[in-house]
Amino acid sequence: MASSDPHAKLLQKLSERTARIVILGMGYVGLPLAVAFAEAGLHVTGIDIDAAKLAALMRGESYVEDISAERVRAVIGRTLFTSTDFDATLAAADAAIICVPTPLNKTRDPDIRALTAASEAIARSLHPGMLISLESTTYPGTTDELLRPMFEAAGLRAGQDFFLVFSPERIDPGRKDYVVETTPKIVGGVTSACRDAGVALYRQAIHRVVPVSSSQAAEMSKLLENTFRAVNIALVNEIALMCDKLGIDVWEVIDAAATKPYGFMKFTPGPGVGGHCIPLDPHYLSWKLRTLNYNARFVQLADEINSSMPAYWVAKVQDALNGERKALGGSRVLVLGVAYKKDIDDVRESPALDIIALLRQKGALVSYHDPHVPHIRHDGGDLRCEPDLNAALDAADCAIIVTDHSTYDWQDIAGRVRLIIDTRRALPRA
Repeated sequence: MASSDPHAKLLQKLSERTARIVILGMGYVGLPLAVAFAEAGLHVTGIDIDAAKLAALMRGESYVEDISAERVRAVIGRTLFTSTDFDATLAAADAAIICVPTPLNKTRDPDIRALTAASEAIARSLHPGMLISLESTTYPGTTDELLRPMFEAAGLRAGQDFFLVFSPERIDPGRKDYVVETTPKIVGGVTSACRDAGVALYRQAIHRVVPVSSSQAAEMSKLLENTFRAVNIALVNEIALMCDKLGIDVWEVIDAAATKPYGFMKFTPGPGVGGHCIPLDPHYLSWKLRTLNYNARFVQLADEINSSMPAYWVAKVQDALNGERKALGGSRVLVLGVAYKKDIDDVRESPALDIIALLRQKGALVSYHDPHVPHIRHDGGDLRCEPDLNAALDAADCAIIVTDHSTYDWQDIAGRVRLIIDTRRALPRA
């Protein structure tokens, strides 16, 4: 006999895999998660304000490189469905997972308009026994202080009538070893009953679920992960600047330090940081602490150093051309790779965009090649990938390697263009 207790009833549905899951936001985070749940045999509906994405899925197509069209076709119409009707879909949901963008605005403050809109849609259809999980990165306290009052306004109570958790996304585009199913999943609830419900949900598709004591602890863990990376990337970027001043090969120094079997973790310098997480997440932490009259100095310093790297490399291009008695203004500069990291098509916050903008400001004739990115638009600029790499290399006065895609033949590239600025140590070493 089915239980009348909302918590017990939800856990039973999850254990029997009869629960209906709705994912709000079908982008880089939502689609891989939806496919993982659908492949595990659960009924999943993806909803999004972008009808074109949903239409592509219904045709069996994928717009996320990490998810093949074959995987989409295997589940679409069977366990994976799509809808643009938020209210009707959420009214029938046992669990709703929020995977919407949470960018920063121009003043580097959190822009949670998409999160607020998604939460308002859920609140309209909230019913007893429903589980809501927030995966979008945000500041500590969002789940308990912003979402919980919104959901409780109609009289239902978190932990008794419905269940609310924060479970940070850990998508790393292009990665093959740690994907959605194999990356440990942190879950923190606003109550212990909420946490247990969240753990039960994610255990249906993910190999290891890690419960923590609260939603705030889960939110903070996500920010720690990416602040740790941002600070250490900034440190090694500054070490690169120091080595440049001292005439020391920074890569030799890093490789030597990395031989220590304890107490050192290898990070490498580059043109800056990109993606949705590392350039943005630390600012959520810094913003929250400012509201408590605390200055997050490490976060601000790391951002200052990482943000300065595009200008440093543009100066290197200018110096190299000066050495050939050429001005940067009017010179043909080819940017190799514009994705924020190798072997993916994601250009969000990519340092290549800033490098291109700075080169253009100085009068350079900029073109780019990237096997994964056919077109970019940034700050009013509109560029298309050069169709013939060899011809682009032959025509360039200088090339700058920004993203070290595996498909590039670096030996051939090195032989085709006289001046190359290598921000990634991609070229063969002499």
